[in-house]
Amino acid sequence: MSRSKKADAQISGGGGGAWAEFNAKAAERRRKSKVAAGLVFGEMKFDDGSARTLNGTSIFDPVLCELAYRWFCPVGGLVIDPFAGGSVRGIVASRLGRAYFGVDLRPEQIEANRKQAERICSDPFPEWVEGDSTNVRDLIGGRRGDFLFSCPPYADLERYSDDPRDLSTMEYEDFRATYRKIVAASCDLLEPDRFACFVVGDVRDRQGLYRNFIGHTVEAFEDAGLPLYNEAILVTQAGSLPIRAGKQFVTSRKLGKTHQNCLVFVKGDPRKATEACGDVEFGEIEEGAPE
Repeated sequence: MSRSKKADAQISGGGGGAWAEFNAKAAERRRKSKVAAGLVFGEMKFDDGSARTLNGTSIFDPVLCELAYRWFCPVGGLVIDPFAGGSVRGIVASRLGRAYFGVDLRPEQIEANRKQAERICSDPFPEWVEGDSTNVRDLIGGRRGDFLFSCPPYADLERYSDDPRDLSTMEYEDFRATYRKIVAASCDLLEPDRFACFVVGDVRDRQGLYRNFIGHTVEAFEDAGLPLYNEAILVTQAGSLPIRAGKQFVTSRKLGKTHQNCLVFVKGDPRKATEACGDVEFGEIEEGAPE
């Protein structure tokens, strides 16, 4: 196995031989998850034989996704994802017996996700809806969720479209206000005594100063009635970061980051939310996607 696959992404939390062994097993599990999910990196193939790149869509870590569902979402529960993006969270939910409802503004992304899922998923088939997540209550049609799980746009770090409703096109204060509305509307759709998890990273403004997006995410959830319950660090592959960070450190003394924050919130009683999840699941996602 290549070094890049072994170092693809890790949840950090300790050292020593046992942790190294866990990371090695997680890397192999991640490889199998990607094979099972049939993930296409940066490109989607269509029935007419054409293929096109899906700009602005990163591949979400499938092992993090698997752990989040196994730890914080009841089997058979409904996952709500207001910032759906690519197909990973929906496909892994389906493979683990969870229903999934994701919202995204871009019709080409919705089409790509559905095409991907048709090759891989059965029942429950993940559902993606084109629309504005500020209207998530209307889009979901009165249903309530058992787990809120998403990775929102990191302000204007990446621009996903030219749609003025797209958060990545907004100035930060407008972004933050709209983001808070979406978080509040999504949290309101959760059943009582349930968990939510957002994967976020901080971003800099035009002067190079951190915006405190992580803190603003915690504030948005707290204002929606969901206090912070857990925090984990997702350590991502360094790639070309040492080269890029070295140059920017010389010119500006800015340090590069190789991690994101996995923030877990709880609605209601943490003990009852834990009971609703049932026993912690173990096991493998079956390898080999259908042709």
